Amino acid sequence: MLERPDGIPGLELTGPWAVGHYAARLRERLREFTRVQVFGEVFGFKAGRAKVWFELRDATGALACSMWRKDFDALGIGALADGAQVVAAGGCDYYPGSRTASPSFSFAVTGLRVAGEGDLLAQLEQLRRQLHAEGLFEPQKRLPRATLPRCIGVVTGESGKARDDVLAGLRRRGWQGRVVWAFAPVQDRHAAPAVTRALQDLAACAEVEVVVVARGGGSLADLFAFCDETLCRTVALLRVPVIASVGHHTDRTLLDDVAAVACSTPTHAAEAAVPVDCAAARAGLALAAARLERQGRRAVVDRARILARLSRAPAHHVARHRTRLHQLARELRAVTRRTVAEGDRATTARAASLARKAGAEGVRIARAELPAPALERAAATARERRRRELDRMLATLAAHDPQRTLERGYALVEDAAGEPVTSAAAAREQDALVVRLHDGRVDVKPDGRSLF
Repeated sequence: MLERPDGIPGLELTGPWAVGHYAARLRERLREFTRVQVFGEVFGFKAGRAKVWFELRDATGALACSMWRKDFDALGIGALADGAQVVAAGGCDYYPGSRTASPSFSFAVTGLRVAGEGDLLAQLEQLRRQLHAEGLFEPQKRLPRATLPRCIGVVTGESGKARDDVLAGLRRRGWQGRVVWAFAPVQDRHAAPAVTRALQDLAACAEVEVVVVARGGGSLADLFAFCDETLCRTVALLRVPVIASVGHHTDRTLLDDVAAVACSTPTHAAEAAVPVDCAAARAGLALAAARLERQGRRAVVDRARILARLSRAPAHHVARHRTRLHQLARELRAVTRRTVAEGDRATTARAASLARKAGAEGVRIARAELPAPALERAAATARERRRRELDRMLATLAAHDPQRTLERGYALVEDAAGEPVTSAAAAREQDALVVRLHDGRVDVKPDGRSLF
């Protein structure tokens, strides 16, 4: 027991009293208040081993309530949902606390009756219908969203877990852009105006392409700030799409209806803000780049081979035609020699044949004892026929005469023995050459600068 100290000089108040004594007197005085019945809407119902706790709220106030668990279970109504309207009977109670426990005030409930749906939920549903009728659920959903935004704005509590969840979702996407944070309270009567200002500030930044509003789960009372009419109308008119992540799967606020996208968790909201898996996309691009590099290298090599082959083609073409021309020249000379020889043989044979025919003709004429004029005409006719045949053979022989080729401007290169020289390599090996033209021969001596 602490020794009673002196009071504060100048004050006419009684005391000082020990805090435990005052807390006990306060509990006695509160318990003396008249026991009454109150009604309101239930929020934050929690059941413990010995007691259940909840709050009764309406538009003007709230009251913390508690009830013995055995008395509540005896009612058989089950857990109370947020927004349910009830009538509670009881009176004020106060736990004074101790050196190791905090004091607490509650309205000790001795009787309870469920009265129906609460006014706050009814007002919320009415506001939802009004906003839908005004078409405020559609503007955000019509806004285009960037597939890969460079800058993302995030409205969340500064110390909440939702902040880490958003970062985890962005890391999972492999996104490496810029995040602009706007911290605001996300639960109490100051939350809705603060979130509204934060959204307006982020929308005023030209770099921000999408805004995420993130908060963890909670009761409807905790999330009621995101059903604020001013907040919802502001979001509907923003130039940037808003992704709402307030509560969990079973929670539905008005902000979820107005926003461009509603997600169940902050992690999903971050993934919705960056629809592309950047890590997978970078891996795919690297694979495609490697494939293109291999194909490009192969195309360059193939093209180089074609160009090398084409660059060698003119020399091969010239060499091939030179060889062909040399072959044709050799064949022409051989044909010429063969034709001249065959012409000589044919002329000799024809001359012999004509001689035999002439002799036979003379014998026949002599035997027939033809007159002299007729004999002369027959001899003249035979001579004319032989002359024409000889002229025709001479013309044939002249057509194949190498001299005629030389007269057209060609030259024939021969070695010292008079044999034709058919290649530059053979010409360089000769000590002396003879160039045969149509009007004579010229002796030449090859050297290293020779055209051959």
